[in-house]
Amino acid sequence: MADKCKIEKAIPEKFKVFADSLSRMEQESRLRSVPDDRDDIPGYDLTSNDYMGLGKNRDLSRRIQGKQFFTSSASRLLSGHQDDYIRLENLLETLYAKDVLLFNSGYHANVGIIQSLSVEGTVFLCDKLIHASMIDGLKLGNAEYRRWRHNDMDSLRKLMVRYRNAGRVVIMVESIYSMDGDLSPLREIVGLKKEFDNAVLYVDEAHAFGVRGNKGAGLSEELGLLDDVDIIVGTLGKACASYGAFVATHHLLKQYFINTSRSFIFSTALPPINAVWTYKMILSLIKMNNERDHLRKISGMFRDGIKKITGKDTDSESQIVPLIVGNAREAVNLATRLSVSGVKALPIRRPTVPEGEERIRFSLSADLQEDDIKNILSILETAYTDRE
Repeated sequence: MADKCKIEKAIPEKFKVFADSLSRMEQESRLRSVPDDRDDIPGYDLTSNDYMGLGKNRDLSRRIQGKQFFTSSASRLLSGHQDDYIRLENLLETLYAKDVLLFNSGYHANVGIIQSLSVEGTVFLCDKLIHASMIDGLKLGNAEYRRWRHNDMDSLRKLMVRYRNAGRVVIMVESIYSMDGDLSPLREIVGLKKEFDNAVLYVDEAHAFGVRGNKGAGLSEELGLLDDVDIIVGTLGKACASYGAFVATHHLLKQYFINTSRSFIFSTALPPINAVWTYKMILSLIKMNNERDHLRKISGMFRDGIKKITGKDTDSESQIVPLIVGNAREAVNLATRLSVSGVKALPIRRPTVPEGEERIRFSLSADLQEDDIKNILSILETAYTDRE
């Protein structure tokens, strides 16, 4: 209501075009606002990317001791306090057997890295559903790129053949796709990559880091493909319950990004205390195989429950499970009914997903128990059945 009141205030003529845009969004049930929620509201929160439940663990937050800095006050290239960053990068390097460079967020990482790679002779071949930050990196770098049908190897192969004489082709995928929860066919992509000497494989592991693999290093680790992926981007604000991101890659590319990535060069570095916290979170994640197995089990339960309630299959193979509604207004209404019953799951609408694919996106966490899943599905069945 507060946002609506703001919109309805007297608007200067020079801002009218923006007010009209917001009004259209409101009419189409697409107007967003920052949720006015409190931590003490009871119920199930299925909106968070805290996949391993570390963000809710208050005991862990009490373990940081010693001298800490709450601000870097400069970019990494100027900051005088590097020990905490270097220690964190070294830990990640042991996981990936690659050189690692920290970024301030997954968005910063994708935009900065892709912009840096956008040199003459580079063609980017992008899965149709890659994240907006990757698309923005292509635009910032004025890159030449082509999009291939989602997870369609024939579509990718045709483009690889077309650009086999380019200086390099960068194949861009997510390991787990953020809206559908399905997996990239990494084994097949690696096999195709090996047929072309100019191919570079770029994998965004944002939703797999901490969740997949024997040590939580992602789907590439789980499938034994770490040596075959040239550029791995991971985010620290999801399963890692922290903030920031990293790239794991060849040592030459790390040095290249330090010198050419604008989002790295011109951003104040992460607070050192954040690097300390992340270090401890990763040490915890490495050991959480039981939790990863549990998350996989309850995710399967939830997917089966969704199919039983809706009669529709889901492409999800992960802890991200969508319920496709197909209408923005109904997605909002269903989310409201769920919220009233104690299940927080927000609607996803244009432009995040195409028109007609509006949905409720459920993000499951390892701290949910099987009884919790049963309760959530019972609430969902009632809310879905009662929809108008």
